[in-house]
Amino acid sequence: MPTSAYAAALSCARSTPRALSARTAVPRSRLHAAATTCALRSSEAFSSVVETPTGKALDWLVFSDPPRHSKLRAIVLRAFTPRSIASLEPRVRELSRELLEPVLDRGALDLVADYSAPLPMIVIAELLGIPVADRQRFMHWAEVIMTLSYTVSGGEEAARAMSQNAVVKEEMRAYFDDLAEQRRRAPKDDLLTRLVEAEVDGERLTPNEFLGFFQLLLSAGTETTTNLINNALLCLLEHPDQLARLLAEPRLLPSTIEEVLRYRTPAQMVFRTTKVDVELHGQRIPAGKLVLAMVGSANRDATKFQDADRFDITRDPNPHIAFGHGIHFCLGAALSRLEGRVALSDLLERLKGVQLASTGPWVPRKALNVLGPARLPLRFQPVRRAVTGA
Repeated sequence: MPTSAYAAALSCARSTPRALSARTAVPRSRLHAAATTCALRSSEAFSSVVETPTGKALDWLVFSDPPRHSKLRAIVLRAFTPRSIASLEPRVRELSRELLEPVLDRGALDLVADYSAPLPMIVIAELLGIPVADRQRFMHWAEVIMTLSYTVSGGEEAARAMSQNAVVKEEMRAYFDDLAEQRRRAPKDDLLTRLVEAEVDGERLTPNEFLGFFQLLLSAGTETTTNLINNALLCLLEHPDQLARLLAEPRLLPSTIEEVLRYRTPAQMVFRTTKVDVELHGQRIPAGKLVLAMVGSANRDATKFQDADRFDITRDPNPHIAFGHGIHFCLGAALSRLEGRVALSDLLERLKGVQLASTGPWVPRKALNVLGPARLPLRFQPVRRAVTGA
């Protein structure tokens, strides 16, 4: 949970990337792409360790430093292989269609509640081998974790968020300890079994690291993809010329996803702490200072991207850092991209003439560093697939 030192990040995360690049995210220093990349890449100068309000470090892969991070990542990589992710595409397409089918006849939906939030949650649950009956519990856990992430210390709201998180943490610990024991006795072809069995140099995940990985999957692992889907449709509706281009040239779908990741980056910033005195763009930052690496702002850096504030689905090259950079490059990037491609393809195919149901501004999701809508009401003309058979 963020302390008072993080409070300014709440407003920063809601600002435009261009405004952020001119702000003092790092005291008196503009954080361009080069500086942000440096903060993400240099584990010698910047620490990823984040402490809880009690002073204890979080047991999450993204909040660890080498050498422990290197071993943790190697363990998880053995369970999160590109081959295993690629094999999920047929099932992701099936799930996408299962979510869309019940709402088509209405000619209207809330993209977030009806589709973009449940899709990545179900994919993660199935990847882990979680029973269908437990999906609602997963959604509740994720909501509690995300609530804690944007709650500033102090007051009744903070106390309530911490209390709820403590309860959920113990529920998750008991749940996954039980599932892990089941997999040890009877292995299955799922991510949970691979995590239980994976080891590097004779070491396996500790119980706290095991729990931390699942907390990460339930929060960042789903929230990023939810907002990638939401932002993709928003960007195209806001730029009808680009939507028309994509409909005419479906081959541009992969580059469209990459441009959405750059133009409206789902995860806007990353926390780091300086381990030593650091100089960025002539500005000295003392050791021990909190740094916000503004990824969304870096992805609009005019020195890195030509016409950076223009949404262009044909942009090439597109060296964005939406999934991070260096040793903490997102392990779930391939899965998120896959889900984004499948989702956008299905939405554009099945929702003819899709448009926003409201002319008012969309309300942002409540999360410390996330950019995307809390709700996205749409209206459309449903398109049914032809049924083939004998």
